[in-house]
Amino acid sequence: MLVAALLVMVLLIVFSITTLFRQFNEIAKFTQEKPAFVEVSSLENQEVALNRLAERLELFRQQLAGNEHAVLALTPEEMNLAIAAYEPFRDLRGTLRVAAVEGDTLRLAISFPLNGKPRLARKGERGWIASDLRYLNGMLVARPALLKHEVVLELDTMEASGLPVPRDFVNQMSPYRITERYLSDAVLGPAMAKLSQIDISAGKCVFTSVPSGTTPEVISKNQVASAGKRLFLILGIVAGVLLAIGGSVVFRRRRAKSWRYTQPNP
Repeated sequence: MLVAALLVMVLLIVFSITTLFRQFNEIAKFTQEKPAFVEVSSLENQEVALNRLAERLELFRQQLAGNEHAVLALTPEEMNLAIAAYEPFRDLRGTLRVAAVEGDTLRLAISFPLNGKPRLARKGERGWIASDLRYLNGMLVARPALLKHEVVLELDTMEASGLPVPRDFVNQMSPYRITERYLSDAVLGPAMAKLSQIDISAGKCVFTSVPSGTTPEVISKNQVASAGKRLFLILGIVAGVLLAIGGSVVFRRRRAKSWRYTQPNP
Protein backbone atom coordinates (compact mmCIF):
# COMPACT_ATOMS: atom_id res chain seq x y z
CA MET A 1 0.00 0.00 0.00
CA LEU A 2 2.86 2.36 0.80
CA VAL A 3 4.38 1.78 -2.63
CA ALA A 4 1.01 2.38 -4.29
CA ALA A 5 0.48 5.60 -2.31
CA LEU A 6 3.95 6.86 -3.24
CA LEU A 7 3.28 5.97 -6.88
CA VAL A 8 0.00 7.92 -6.83
CA MET A 9 1.73 10.91 -5.20
CA VAL A 10 4.52 10.92 -7.79
CA LEU A 11 2.06 10.61 -10.67
CA LEU A 12 -0.03 13.48 -9.28
CA ILE A 13 3.05 15.69 -8.96
CA VAL A 14 4.15 14.83 -12.51
CA PHE A 15 0.63 15.47 -13.84
CA SER A 16 0.38 18.83 -12.04
CA ILE A 17 3.78 19.99 -13.30
CA THR A 18 3.02 18.83 -16.84
CA THR A 19 -0.34 20.60 -16.83
CA LEU A 20 1.24 23.77 -15.43
CA PHE A 21 3.95 23.89 -18.08
CA ARG A 22 1.43 23.11 -20.81
CA GLN A 23 -0.63 26.10 -19.67
CA PHE A 24 2.43 28.35 -19.68
CA ASN A 25 3.29 27.18 -23.20
CA GLU A 26 -0.22 28.06 -24.37
CA ILE A 27 -0.08 31.46 -22.66
CA ALA A 28 3.25 32.17 -24.34
CA LYS A 29 1.53 31.92 -27.73
CA PHE A 30 -0.54 35.08 -27.18
CA THR A 31 1.67 37.06 -24.79
CA GLN A 32 4.88 39.01 -25.35
CA GLU A 33 8.14 39.49 -23.48
CA LYS A 34 7.74 43.28 -23.28
CA PRO A 35 4.78 45.52 -22.39
CA ALA A 36 2.99 47.48 -25.08
CA PHE A 37 2.50 51.23 -24.93
CA VAL A 38 -0.88 52.12 -23.44
CA GLU A 39 -1.60 55.82 -23.65
CA VAL A 40 -2.11 57.81 -20.47
CA SER A 41 -4.25 60.93 -20.83
CA SER A 42 -2.27 64.15 -20.65
CA LEU A 43 -3.16 66.55 -17.83
CA GLU A 44 -1.72 69.54 -19.65
CA ASN A 45 -4.30 72.26 -20.33
CA GLN A 46 -7.00 70.14 -18.70
CA GLU A 47 -7.75 72.40 -15.74
CA VAL A 48 -11.35 73.06 -16.72
CA ALA A 49 -12.12 69.38 -17.37
CA LEU A 50 -10.34 68.33 -14.16
CA ASN A 51 -12.24 70.87 -12.05
CA ARG A 52 -15.56 69.78 -13.54
CA LEU A 53 -14.75 66.13 -12.93
CA ALA A 54 -13.60 66.83 -9.36
CA GLU A 55 -16.86 68.68 -8.61
CA ARG A 56 -19.00 65.82 -9.92
CA LEU A 57 -16.99 63.22 -8.02
CA GLU A 58 -17.25 65.21 -4.81
CA LEU A 59 -21.01 65.65 -5.24
CA PHE A 60 -21.35 61.89 -5.81
CA ARG A 61 -19.30 61.18 -2.70
CA GLN A 62 -21.43 63.52 -0.59
CA GLN A 63 -24.64 61.94 -1.88
CA LEU A 64 -23.32 58.50 -1.00
CA ALA A 65 -22.27 59.67 2.47
CA GLY A 66 -25.72 61.19 3.01
CA ASN A 67 -27.44 58.02 1.85
CA GLU A 68 -29.14 59.89 -1.01
CA HIS A 69 -30.07 58.66 -4.46
CA ALA A 70 -26.86 59.18 -6.44
CA VAL A 71 -25.95 58.77 -10.11
CA LEU A 72 -22.55 59.33 -11.69
CA ALA A 73 -22.17 58.96 -15.47
CA LEU A 74 -18.64 59.04 -16.91
CA THR A 75 -17.53 59.12 -20.52
CA PRO A 76 -14.43 57.16 -21.62
CA GLU A 77 -12.49 60.45 -21.71
CA GLU A 78 -13.48 61.24 -18.12
CA MET A 79 -12.56 57.75 -16.89
CA ASN A 80 -9.15 58.02 -18.56
CA LEU A 81 -8.68 61.49 -17.08
CA ALA A 82 -9.46 60.12 -13.60
CA ILE A 83 -6.89 57.35 -14.08
CA ALA A 84 -4.27 59.93 -15.05
CA ALA A 85 -5.10 62.44 -12.33
CA TYR A 86 -5.93 60.53 -9.16
CA GLU A 87 -3.29 58.77 -7.11
CA PRO A 88 -5.33 55.64 -6.18
CA PHE A 89 -5.47 54.76 -9.90
CA ARG A 90 -1.73 55.03 -10.49
CA ASP A 91 -1.40 51.25 -10.92
CA LEU A 92 -3.73 51.40 -13.93
CA ARG A 93 -1.62 53.98 -15.75
CA GLY A 94 0.11 52.44 -18.73
CA THR A 95 -1.72 49.14 -18.28
CA LEU A 96 -5.36 49.99 -19.02
CA ARG A 97 -7.21 52.62 -21.03
CA VAL A 98 -10.89 52.90 -21.94
CA ALA A 99 -10.73 52.96 -25.73
CA ALA A 100 -14.46 53.17 -26.45
CA VAL A 101 -17.99 52.31 -25.41
CA GLU A 102 -19.70 49.86 -27.76
CA GLY A 103 -23.34 49.15 -27.01
CA ASP A 104 -23.43 47.87 -23.42
CA THR A 105 -19.73 47.01 -23.28
CA LEU A 106 -16.43 48.75 -22.66
CA ARG A 107 -13.53 48.31 -25.08
CA LEU A 108 -10.28 48.49 -23.11
CA ALA A 109 -6.69 48.69 -24.32
CA ILE A 110 -4.53 46.64 -21.97
CA SER A 111 -0.97 45.59 -21.20
CA PHE A 112 -1.27 43.20 -18.27
CA PRO A 113 1.81 41.54 -16.70
CA LEU A 114 1.50 37.77 -16.16
CA ASN A 115 3.84 35.31 -14.51
CA GLY A 116 5.82 33.35 -17.06
CA LYS A 117 7.16 29.81 -17.02
CA PRO A 118 8.86 28.87 -13.72
CA ARG A 119 12.66 28.63 -13.76
CA LEU A 120 15.54 28.43 -11.31
CA ALA A 121 16.26 31.78 -9.70
CA ARG A 122 19.27 33.71 -10.97
CA LYS A 123 21.85 35.37 -8.78
CA GLY A 124 20.30 38.25 -6.86
CA GLU A 125 16.72 36.93 -7.13
CA ARG A 126 14.83 35.84 -4.04
CA GLY A 127 14.03 32.20 -3.45
CA TRP A 128 15.11 29.34 -5.68
CA ILE A 129 12.21 29.44 -8.15
CA ALA A 130 11.45 32.54 -10.23
CA SER A 131 9.87 33.45 -13.56
CA ASP A 132 10.12 36.10 -16.25
CA LEU A 133 7.07 38.28 -16.79
CA ARG A 134 4.97 37.89 -19.93
CA TYR A 135 2.66 40.66 -21.08
CA LEU A 136 -0.88 40.35 -22.38
CA ASN A 137 -0.96 43.22 -24.85
CA GLY A 138 -4.19 43.84 -26.69
CA MET A 139 -7.83 44.70 -26.30
CA LEU A 140 -10.61 43.30 -24.18
CA VAL A 141 -14.36 43.78 -24.42
CA ALA A 142 -16.11 43.66 -21.07
CA ARG A 143 -19.33 44.46 -19.25
CA PRO A 144 -19.03 46.24 -15.88
CA ALA A 145 -20.88 44.48 -13.08
CA LEU A 146 -21.03 44.23 -9.30
CA LEU A 147 -19.64 41.51 -7.05
CA LYS A 148 -20.89 42.34 -3.56
CA HIS A 149 -18.87 45.46 -2.69
CA GLU A 150 -16.65 45.78 -5.74
CA VAL A 151 -16.86 46.63 -9.42
CA VAL A 152 -15.74 43.82 -11.72
CA LEU A 153 -15.46 43.28 -15.46
CA GLU A 154 -17.31 40.38 -17.03
CA LEU A 155 -15.23 39.60 -20.10
CA ASP A 156 -16.87 38.97 -23.46
CA THR A 157 -13.83 38.65 -25.72
CA MET A 158 -10.13 39.37 -25.63
CA GLU A 159 -7.63 40.03 -28.39
CA ALA A 160 -3.84 39.94 -28.26
CA SER A 161 -1.76 41.21 -31.17
CA GLY A 162 -4.96 41.34 -33.20
CA LEU A 163 -5.79 37.65 -32.66
CA PRO A 164 -8.50 36.22 -30.38
CA VAL A 165 -7.34 34.85 -27.04
CA PRO A 166 -8.42 31.24 -26.33
CA ARG A 167 -11.84 31.06 -24.70
CA ASP A 168 -10.58 28.93 -21.80
CA PHE A 169 -8.17 31.68 -20.75
CA VAL A 170 -10.89 34.34 -21.05
CA ASN A 171 -13.24 32.26 -18.90
CA GLN A 172 -10.56 31.79 -16.22
CA MET A 173 -9.87 35.52 -16.14
CA SER A 174 -13.56 36.52 -16.01
CA PRO A 175 -14.80 38.17 -13.94
CA TYR A 176 -11.72 40.37 -13.76
CA ARG A 177 -11.58 41.89 -10.28
CA ILE A 178 -10.13 45.20 -11.35
CA THR A 179 -11.15 47.08 -8.18
CA GLU A 180 -10.31 44.42 -5.58
CA ARG A 181 -7.24 46.50 -4.65
CA TYR A 182 -9.54 49.37 -3.60
CA LEU A 183 -11.65 47.46 -1.09
CA SER A 184 -9.43 48.67 1.75
CA ASP A 185 -9.20 52.25 0.43
CA ALA A 186 -10.71 54.74 2.88
CA VAL A 187 -12.72 56.53 0.17
CA LEU A 188 -13.23 54.08 -2.70
CA GLY A 189 -14.02 51.06 -0.53
CA PRO A 190 -17.09 52.56 1.23
CA ALA A 191 -18.20 54.21 -2.02
CA MET A 192 -18.25 50.91 -3.91
CA ALA A 193 -20.09 49.24 -1.03
CA LYS A 194 -23.02 51.64 -1.54
CA LEU A 195 -23.40 51.04 -5.29
CA SER A 196 -26.67 49.43 -6.33
CA GLN A 197 -26.09 49.21 -10.07
CA ILE A 198 -23.51 49.79 -12.77
CA ASP A 199 -24.24 49.71 -16.47
CA ILE A 200 -23.54 51.34 -19.82
CA SER A 201 -26.00 53.90 -21.16
CA ALA A 202 -25.74 56.53 -23.92
CA GLY A 203 -22.02 55.97 -24.32
CA LYS A 204 -21.28 56.42 -20.62
CA CYS A 205 -20.53 54.17 -17.66
CA VAL A 206 -23.26 54.85 -15.11
CA PHE A 207 -22.81 54.23 -11.37
CA THR A 208 -26.05 54.26 -9.36
CA SER A 209 -26.77 54.13 -5.65
CA VAL A 210 -30.31 53.68 -4.36
CA PRO A 211 -30.91 54.63 -0.69
CA SER A 212 -31.46 51.62 1.57
CA GLY A 213 -31.04 49.36 -1.44
CA THR A 214 -29.01 46.18 -1.33
CA THR A 215 -26.14 45.64 -3.69
CA PRO A 216 -27.13 42.94 -6.18
CA GLU A 217 -24.59 40.19 -6.64
CA VAL A 218 -24.61 40.30 -10.44
CA ILE A 219 -21.47 38.13 -10.48
CA SER A 220 -21.70 35.36 -7.92
CA LYS A 221 -18.80 34.10 -5.84
CA ASN A 222 -19.30 30.72 -7.49
CA GLN A 223 -18.48 32.31 -10.84
CA VAL A 224 -15.35 33.89 -9.39
CA ALA A 225 -14.13 30.52 -8.13
CA SER A 226 -15.31 28.47 -11.12
CA ALA A 227 -11.86 28.18 -12.70
CA GLY A 228 -10.33 26.91 -9.47
CA LYS A 229 -13.16 24.44 -9.00
CA ARG A 230 -12.63 23.06 -12.50
CA LEU A 231 -8.94 22.54 -11.78
CA PHE A 232 -9.62 20.78 -8.46
CA LEU A 233 -12.27 18.63 -10.15
CA ILE A 234 -9.78 17.51 -12.78
CA LEU A 235 -7.14 16.79 -10.15
CA GLY A 236 -9.73 14.91 -8.08
CA ILE A 237 -10.72 12.74 -11.03
CA VAL A 238 -7.10 12.00 -11.85
CA ALA A 239 -6.36 11.21 -8.20
CA GLY A 240 -9.36 8.87 -8.10
CA VAL A 241 -8.26 7.06 -11.24
CA LEU A 242 -4.70 6.71 -9.98
CA LEU A 243 -5.90 5.46 -6.59
CA ALA A 244 -8.14 2.94 -8.34
CA ILE A 245 -5.20 1.73 -10.44
CA GLY A 246 -2.96 1.55 -7.38
CA GLY A 247 -5.61 -0.31 -5.40
CA SER A 248 -6.16 -2.71 -8.27
CA VAL A 249 -2.43 -3.45 -8.47
CA VAL A 250 -2.22 -4.06 -4.73
CA PHE A 251 -5.34 -6.25 -4.80
CA ARG A 252 -3.99 -8.37 -7.66
CA ARG A 253 -0.64 -8.82 -5.96
CA ARG A 254 -2.27 -9.91 -2.72
CA ARG A 255 -4.58 -12.24 -4.58
CA ALA A 256 -1.65 -13.74 -6.48
CA LYS A 257 0.35 -14.10 -3.26
CA SER A 258 -2.63 -15.72 -1.51
CA TRP A 259 -3.10 -18.09 -4.43
CA ARG A 260 0.54 -19.19 -4.26
CA TYR A 261 0.27 -19.86 -0.53
CA THR A 262 -2.78 -22.03 -1.00
CA GLN A 263 -1.17 -24.22 -3.65
CA PRO A 264 0.15 -27.61 -2.43
CA ASN A 265 3.90 -28.05 -2.42
CA PRO A 266 5.12 -30.36 -5.19
